[in-house]
Amino acid sequence: MGVKGFVEGGIASIIAGCSTHPLDLIKVRMQLQGEPAIAPTTTTALRPALAFHPSSVPHTITLPTQPPPPRVGPIGVGVRIVQQEGVAAMFSGVSATVLRQTLYSTTRMGLYEILKTKWTDPQTGSLTLGRKIAAGLVAGGIGAAVGNPADVAMVRMQADGRLPPSQRRNYKSVVEAIQRMVKDEGITSLWRGSSLTVNRAMLVTASQLASYDQIKESIIDRGVMKDGLGTHVTASFAAGFVAAVVSNPVDVIKTRVMNMKVASGETAPYNGALDCALKTVRSEGIMALYKGFIPTISRQGPFTVVLFVTLEQVRKLLKDF
Repeated sequence: MGVKGFVEGGIASIIAGCSTHPLDLIKVRMQLQGEPAIAPTTTTALRPALAFHPSSVPHTITLPTQPPPPRVGPIGVGVRIVQQEGVAAMFSGVSATVLRQTLYSTTRMGLYEILKTKWTDPQTGSLTLGRKIAAGLVAGGIGAAVGNPADVAMVRMQADGRLPPSQRRNYKSVVEAIQRMVKDEGITSLWRGSSLTVNRAMLVTASQLASYDQIKESIIDRGVMKDGLGTHVTASFAAGFVAAVVSNPVDVIKTRVMNMKVASGETAPYNGALDCALKTVRSEGIMALYKGFIPTISRQGPFTVVLFVTLEQVRKLLKDF
């Protein structure tokens, strides 16, 4: 398999990532709903400006905080993005998606195939579900560590449009995003949320790739369908659903940690993944961890279908190489 597995997985991943990018953008925006874009100011000290005021002592006036905006569904989020930012905004951060798929997915897909080949029983030619899951965990973790800088850039570029104009980062490309992050926040900012990225990638890869292989094999072995397009679509959609259910809570926390803006000398909104999870659940409830689930499954399903259907076709094209 060697390099061939990386090439096949990379081509399929880039095609799938670009074609489902608008759905991923909507998912990110929904996961950030309920998180304030600007830290609200609740109190301020005002010195009376009028000379005849009876007191010269500053007064503290409590200003009412604005109520959180109503939650909007995936269609509403998409419509609002188009209305406020234009159609092109639906592809905000697509350059980061290409880089992310090139680094992350190419690595995980190639390593998964290598580990599958290595761990397959030479006598029976079969691989147990447990070993498939283990291969997915290892491949996903390594791939995520490699691709984390592009992942951070992608989240920020996708989330930028929800910020007030004065606070937007306005990255022109993934390259500029990475350069500015290193310059303004240090090179470690490229791996912000990396533990979450790695955990999510391990869960996604193990559930997605292992379940696809297992479901595909079961369909063929039981004679439900032959090895063809129908089997590939059925197995891949089921795998996408499994991956979405398993990974969504980690994905919400990852998105929020990566998107937080930390100016020099200021305290970060979250002190890590656990702090973010606790604050999110306390302020918004446990189901906040499944924010964006509809667009997640709406994106994960088509992404997984496009990924595996494309992968099977690329394998056929490259079978003689």
